[in-house]
Amino acid sequence: MSSPASDSTLEGAYHKLHGTIRRWIHDQGWDELREIQARTIFAILDDDRDVLIAATTAAGKTEAAFLPILTAVADRKELGFSVLYISPLKALINDQFKRLEGLCENMEIPVVKWHGDAPQGEKKRALSKPQGIALITPESIEAMLTRRPSDAKRLLSSADFIVIDEVHSFLQGPRGLHLASLLRRIDAMSQRPARRVGLSATIGDLFQAAAWLRPTSPETVRILEAKSDSPELRLQIRGYVEPPELDDPDHAEGGADIEEVPRRIALDDIADHLFKTLRTSNNLVFGGSRRTVESAADRLRRRSDKADVPNEFFPHHGSLSKTLREELEDRLKDGKLPTTAICTSTLELGVDIGSVKSVAQIGAPRSLSSLKQRLGRTGRRKGVPSVLRVYVREPNIDQRSGVIDRLRPNTIRSVAVIRLLLQKFVEPAGQVPEVASTLIHQILSVIAERGGIRARPLYDLLCGAGPFAAISAGEFADLLRHLASDTIRFIEQSGDGLIMLAEKGEQTVQSRSFFSVFESAEEWRLAIEGKTLGTLPISFPVHKDGLVVFAGRRWIINDVDERTNTLFVAPHPGGVVPRFERADGERLHDRLAAEMRNVYLSTDEPPYLDDKARELLAEGRETFREFDLEKRRVVEEERDLHLFLWRGSQATAVFGAAAAMAGLPGQVHDLGLTLAKTNATEALPKLRGLGQLDRASAIDVSAFVENIAAGKFREQVPATLARSLWARQNGAEIDNIPEIASEL
Repeated sequence: MSSPASDSTLEGAYHKLHGTIRRWIHDQGWDELREIQARTIFAILDDDRDVLIAATTAAGKTEAAFLPILTAVADRKELGFSVLYISPLKALINDQFKRLEGLCENMEIPVVKWHGDAPQGEKKRALSKPQGIALITPESIEAMLTRRPSDAKRLLSSADFIVIDEVHSFLQGPRGLHLASLLRRIDAMSQRPARRVGLSATIGDLFQAAAWLRPTSPETVRILEAKSDSPELRLQIRGYVEPPELDDPDHAEGGADIEEVPRRIALDDIADHLFKTLRTSNNLVFGGSRRTVESAADRLRRRSDKADVPNEFFPHHGSLSKTLREELEDRLKDGKLPTTAICTSTLELGVDIGSVKSVAQIGAPRSLSSLKQRLGRTGRRKGVPSVLRVYVREPNIDQRSGVIDRLRPNTIRSVAVIRLLLQKFVEPAGQVPEVASTLIHQILSVIAERGGIRARPLYDLLCGAGPFAAISAGEFADLLRHLASDTIRFIEQSGDGLIMLAEKGEQTVQSRSFFSVFESAEEWRLAIEGKTLGTLPISFPVHKDGLVVFAGRRWIINDVDERTNTLFVAPHPGGVVPRFERADGERLHDRLAAEMRNVYLSTDEPPYLDDKARELLAEGRETFREFDLEKRRVVEEERDLHLFLWRGSQATAVFGAAAAMAGLPGQVHDLGLTLAKTNATEALPKLRGLGQLDRASAIDVSAFVENIAAGKFREQVPATLARSLWARQNGAEIDNIPEIASEL
């Protein structure tokens, strides 16, 4: 990794830039370049390697990349985009367009937004004379390759640079596999592959990001990590206990009937504290789920109404309409009115909303990477501290409560996360289970792009070094045969060996939802007076006169149009918080699980805990000592047997599959595995058998994994391939099964 820049280096970097850019810097009132910008200027202009820039939010990564890139392409006359900027978010593209537009206009370099909501006129002009910079999403690249392959080659194949923003967000999940495949396909149509420049938050393993950026030669990627003087961190963990026998911790305040006065729940007290603490400033409150976001935003609006003050609290999540989300983003960025966004991870990535005074999280954090991203939104001005509040909810306990609840794992996890945050630990990206599904997507896409292709070139294109390198030639051939089978009928092969789309494959590729590797579930659209509020899962039960909490407000359903899946709503004092489709929770890393055990073993009382959180921490530690969990790993409780593994989510899930194979099916949780209706006498001999498990039995373990095929095309993934990939991806965890079994 490169070392920080000196003052003379900063000056030298400045003079390497194009004259128009130097004048632009002067007009912006900059005193000097930031050190990461200077180092990137030299890396791009004096070298020909790929570059990975890692820095915190608002550290100047965009300018670091684009100032030297614009210098390098300023005199280019060749047709075709000279720079592709790829972003995971349309909103981020719109932000970057505003930042680049003025400078590019001064340099006479065209810049065009290219996504589903971008103006068609600008795209048409770019199609007729492609030059300059295209700001584009992976899905728009996919659409161009499958729908307009000749235009794709003309526009994309001669790029000098491909800039990928938010690289850390592409390191896990099917979208990262998808984009990596698209980049490989763009290289394949180019005479000279474009240089890749990745922009990333500071993450746990930058070499992992370099390997994603250039899979064929990750060692050649130049990694530039910004030195960061972290602002002072002010933090508090606040503890709350739910009332007894609570079924729904996120239900609407007051219930569906406004006359109903139910008992208070933890979220009511959390809303009271948020209202008292955050008013009159800009803040972000991360709710963890859309349901929590809506329930909290509704409570905060009701408190504003009751206090007869303007509402400053608004929800932000993926089910809200683009218009509502952008209105809130603009209000935050404008800064003229105090605004707090109650949000999911939608505001975790780098959409420009300006600096906020504080960040809060409802629920104990599970990911250091996400928490650091969120903290990057606060304390951005010199001398201004970062402020973090964590609101932890624990269940009510009594003499009937189980040991897991009594251990207060949410409070313990919050303390463990803060410990690791202060140690500057960030977990690397986890594995991606959607490999086979995404490969099927890309097989269909390449066939559509080329009109047909033989098996060997198709394999070489998709399964060389890159996201699908784990697939062998034999497995690929088996997959093609499976996709051509009578039950799937996605592809067919002509007599001369050309693979083409079959009828079902054609229908799949022609669908508008094909461009994304995510499933597009059927949804209800909520509308009022012609304005769309957003969407709800089709599984949400609806009927005329039904009540719903959405967009931070309460509505009654006046009419239901089942033909267009539209709910026509009007304001109403009552409401029910909808249950959105459940998203997969963030996985716990092994080190966080181990740190939770360390918190139990410690005796310190962190000063950042409020009185209730301190009490909950003490309760958890007392239970840990009561059951002698420093030495014991197995606890019997009535008809259940608890296995305390102290491993991360992935290792625990793999051991859970091995236990099921041994005849011990159980429920996985953060502390380990709970076996229902089992005692130690029955379980321990079977666990000892797992201590003798050899590597050859790994494929047998995979047979006990539920929903082993993941992704949009999971129904078309052959079971044998899904099990084989799972066993390979979890090789380290499988190798640890005997060790864990021996500990038990």
